[in-house]
Amino acid sequence: MAIRRICKYGEKILAKKTKKVDFGAFRKELPALLADMFETMDFVGGAGLAANQVGLDLRLAVIKIQREGEEPLSIVIINPEIVEKSGSMYEEEGCLSFPGLFARVRRAAKVKVRAINEKGLPIEINAEGLFAKALQHEVDHLDGVTFVDRLPLISRLKLKPALMKLKPQWKKLDESKMPPEKLQP
Repeated sequence: MAIRRICKYGEKILAKKTKKVDFGAFRKELPALLADMFETMDFVGGAGLAANQVGLDLRLAVIKIQREGEEPLSIVIINPEIVEKSGSMYEEEGCLSFPGLFARVRRAAKVKVRAINEKGLPIEINAEGLFAKALQHEVDHLDGVTFVDRLPLISRLKLKPALMKLKPQWKKLDESKMPPEKLQP
């Protein structure tokens, strides 16, 4: 297992739709990749991580949600598609590719996602609240869409100068070379 560098705002891979995973051809590499992705996500305190965030053009993501009084729910979604959405929520959201940046984003309150899991089996996930938000956020990444792209135009325009200022700092940030005590909470 290894901590991987997370791609930051402005890197081309974050803006392109990822390629569908051929599970049979990728089966042998998958366990090591998933272990690295979960370790990286845990290291930086994230709730989800898409493959393109670690520089890979693959349609897969990992999510770990901690619900009050429950064990963490860790899930792998390969070739996910959102097939149903309902309701609406408007909540603060952040992203590991935009360290320290948060903004209020409108998302569906409930979603149904179809994917395959790490064993190659088809799964269907019905989620709401934080879990629904995490699924939508990661599927967006796999479609080349960031949470900032979901903001109203006026908000994006206001945010642009700050993003341009932060972009060079973020580009230097390499999680794979950081001791845990150097990470920001």
